[in-house]
Amino acid sequence: MNRQKVWLTLKRQAYFCLPESVGHYSHQPEHHVKREEGASNNFNIHYVASGKGYVEIDGTVHELRSGQAVLYFPLQKQHYYSSEDDPWDIRWIHFYGDRLHDYMIERGFHRHSLWTLRQSSNWEQAHLELLDEAQRDQMLHQSRLSTLTYGVLAEFVHQAVPLKKTRMGKAENRILNLLPQMQSQACEPFLLSDWSKQAGVSDYYFCKLFKTLMEMTPMEFITRSRLQMAKQWLLEHPDRNIGQIAEDAGYPSVSYFNRQFRASENKTPTEYRKLY
Repeated sequence: MNRQKVWLTLKRQAYFCLPESVGHYSHQPEHHVKREEGASNNFNIHYVASGKGYVEIDGTVHELRSGQAVLYFPLQKQHYYSSEDDPWDIRWIHFYGDRLHDYMIERGFHRHSLWTLRQSSNWEQAHLELLDEAQRDQMLHQSRLSTLTYGVLAEFVHQAVPLKKTRMGKAENRILNLLPQMQSQACEPFLLSDWSKQAGVSDYYFCKLFKTLMEMTPMEFITRSRLQMAKQWLLEHPDRNIGQIAEDAGYPSVSYFNRQFRASENKTPTEYRKLY
């Protein structure tokens, strides 16, 4: 399969980012790209959905497999190619924007070229939505294209971790699969041992893997989930007092709930409710 769409590069752009090209190749063992330094003035995310391929960086060849990607900055030398015996299914996007370079530097993405996407299905879905939109409307709806391009970038920024930092294993996947359940049950008493048991690892290893995957501790994740629910309830149930909201969100102490809420929102629950 071969799907791709290209656009003119706009010199005057009203949006944070725009796509230059987006595509999807599969079953092409001959796929081989080599661009000299300075040849491309776009960012390039080149993601492997299945199969395998190779990326050459500073004379060293690295193997990329499912869920892994290479990110190139503008003007960077690029050399990547598919495996002949197990051709990769690859998805890519070339994109640009006036403020993107500073944004990506601030996020630290200049420090590595090879990445693992923790929840790759989210990125694949965002990429597919952009590709479908591109083939329907071309450049007729620039704001929509920019929104979808940012969606692809945002999923990458959120999901990508340096390839050498972690390789996804069964335990990591089990933890990721537990996240919706942890979120939905966040207001219940948090028992670390229950969650680590479901993941099939020790309490210590659960916390270590969770921090690597989510860039926060399990308790920080639970706190965020509780406060998110509390914010929603403050607006949905104006007749419910703050003490009841705090208890429903898993905070038997109103004063502690107020401190947590203020630390997150820079205002008390009462002040937040009055805004709406």
